[in-house]
Amino acid sequence: MVTYLVLAASTIACLLPFSSRAFHTDDTLFIWAAQNITKHPFNPYGFQLIWELTRVRMSEVTQNPPLASYYMALVGSVAGWSERALHLAFLLPTLALVLGTYRLAQRFTRSPLLAAFATLLTPGLLVSACSVMCDPMMLALWLWAAILWIEGLEPQRPLFLLASALLIGACELTKYFGASLILLLFVYSLVRQRRVGSWAWYLLLPVAVLVGYELLTAKMYGHGLLFTAADFSRKRRLFAHATKAARALVGLSYTGGGALIALALAPIVWSRKQVMIGMLCSGLAGLLIMRRLVGLGVAAGLPPVSAVRNEHWLIITIQLTFFIAGGISVLALAATDYWRERDADSLFLACWVAGTFLFTAFLNWTVNVRSVLPLIPAIGILLARRLEKLGNAPQRLAASIVIALSLSGLVSLWIARADTELANNARTAALVIRERTQGKGGTLWFAGHSGFQYYMESLGARPYDWWHPQTTPGDFVTTPYGRLWPTQGKGDFPGHREDFALPIHSHATTLSPELSVGFYYSYWAVLPYMFGPIPADRYAIVRLEPVQSRESLGTKQ
Repeated sequence: MVTYLVLAASTIACLLPFSSRAFHTDDTLFIWAAQNITKHPFNPYGFQLIWELTRVRMSEVTQNPPLASYYMALVGSVAGWSERALHLAFLLPTLALVLGTYRLAQRFTRSPLLAAFATLLTPGLLVSACSVMCDPMMLALWLWAAILWIEGLEPQRPLFLLASALLIGACELTKYFGASLILLLFVYSLVRQRRVGSWAWYLLLPVAVLVGYELLTAKMYGHGLLFTAADFSRKRRLFAHATKAARALVGLSYTGGGALIALALAPIVWSRKQVMIGMLCSGLAGLLIMRRLVGLGVAAGLPPVSAVRNEHWLIITIQLTFFIAGGISVLALAATDYWRERDADSLFLACWVAGTFLFTAFLNWTVNVRSVLPLIPAIGILLARRLEKLGNAPQRLAASIVIALSLSGLVSLWIARADTELANNARTAALVIRERTQGKGGTLWFAGHSGFQYYMESLGARPYDWWHPQTTPGDFVTTPYGRLWPTQGKGDFPGHREDFALPIHSHATTLSPELSVGFYYSYWAVLPYMFGPIPADRYAIVRLEPVQSRESLGTKQ
């Protein structure tokens, strides 16, 4: 019980300072779905919005099932829709995630506390847990489903297996990736039991849930939302024209950056020779990416060298080298653990890590840290298992582990603070824009999306429709530099332009096309985050020219 309290207190201490941060990235979509659920509880996506180019149905925009939004709708109806209320509500799934990691790790290692802290003190978890999106909630359900399944398998406990199957169903209705747990547990159980037993029938329940959801959404929206998400991912991958080598290297970078603890502990868990070989390989890979020698296209998530300022190429390459090295360490931990143990437990962890990496690098619509998040608890467990075998100098080893955990934790909090600054800047920018345009006539329009869209619309501004522009002379159009979709171009509107900038004080960022950084989206990025001198957040307010007609404005776009 004391251990659970320590982990809960540590999790709260890490995340409570960010509970008033502005909504960010896809938070907006989950909030709007939740607000719609309060009005139409059986039709979560039955509304329209402008997110990229023009007005479309929400069922065509969202790529996630609605369970997280149902949870948010319940919270919002009771506690309100403020940032603090929703962030505190989503702290509960993160607590369940960390405590679940500890409980699951007890099955695989004698150091479950180390595994839990190795999971908590990573950028992948702390930054993701600062949002009100579905990822930590999905992973929490994943972990407790796995716990109940493993504990109910031998000796067989039907109630445990049934509860696990129900949690898998909830997990996949929170994020579609949760369905992969069905296959993972089937393989684990088959290897452990050496035969297909009555336990297999329970796994048909989450399969039925997913099929039912697909049929229901097909009837409601004219297309099954699971199929739509898969088709969206396929089309975005084709649009990117990325080679498999490119996606693999970027996947390693995001894996190493998201699961930073694997890099922090690498000097302890690997020999000097192994570390040198890993750094050499990652350094060569980093140079290949920066010089575009692996057949990458501009849309592959890796911009051309000319897109990155010459003065930044060295610092980008250095950090890219370390992140790829961390990604190599992650995969090597899973591979070596299975090679040495060759049992059901090691296979379970290896498939967990490898499956998540393959999905992130090759199947998902983009490489991002949100997709890396599910493998982080497995890495925490693998690190604990490997460190158990290094007990020659316990006191010195313990001190090194504490230093590595502290370093990973400090960096993770630094990145969470940087991401929070970006989110808060979008909220501040919306207030500045309203102040500078209020009372001057004309309609206020904006380009861009994410948290910026949430706050602009909450202040009465209207999203710009790129396909059917409705602006008139004298209207205002505001754009956030570096936060437009690539299909929206630069957002150059004719008229009198007023620029303003909000500085970045954290000396780190999770979003910067100029620096090839994109925590949530790797369209133009090779790094999940970056340290160093960060360009300011820049915005433009354009008063459309009086002589500019609506038709000609639409033509110029």
